[in-house]
Amino acid sequence: MAKFCHNCGAEVNEEQDVCIKCGVKLKNNNSNNNGNNNPEAKSKIAAGLLGIFLGAFGVHNFYLGYTGKAVAQLLITLLSCFVLSFISGIWGLIEGILILVGSINKDANGNLLKD
Repeated sequence: MAKFCHNCGAEVNEEQDVCIKCGVKLKNNNSNNNGNNNPEAKSKIAAGLLGIFLGAFGVHNFYLGYTGKAVAQLLITLLSCFVLSFISGIWGLIEGILILVGSINKDANGNLLKD
């Protein structure tokens, strides 16, 4: 049975720990642990709550490493003297919900978010 890289889709051997094409560590199918053991993984709950409550300032995007989107949200809020903060707020609310339900499940470095 063929095995494929979960990041780039390249075919890999059963014995490989790292994908040769993209360099991503392959999932260990022998483990029954469904949690994310990556020490660099960010919390899904923290990112979602930051998006819901502080989304107008882009805090959740700063947390996840998406600095471009975060700066855009922050500038929309601050340069409009909070007049247009509802736009960034709704944007952050939607992203916060998407993070919590799992539609957004990776940070800017491609690391999966942990529960």
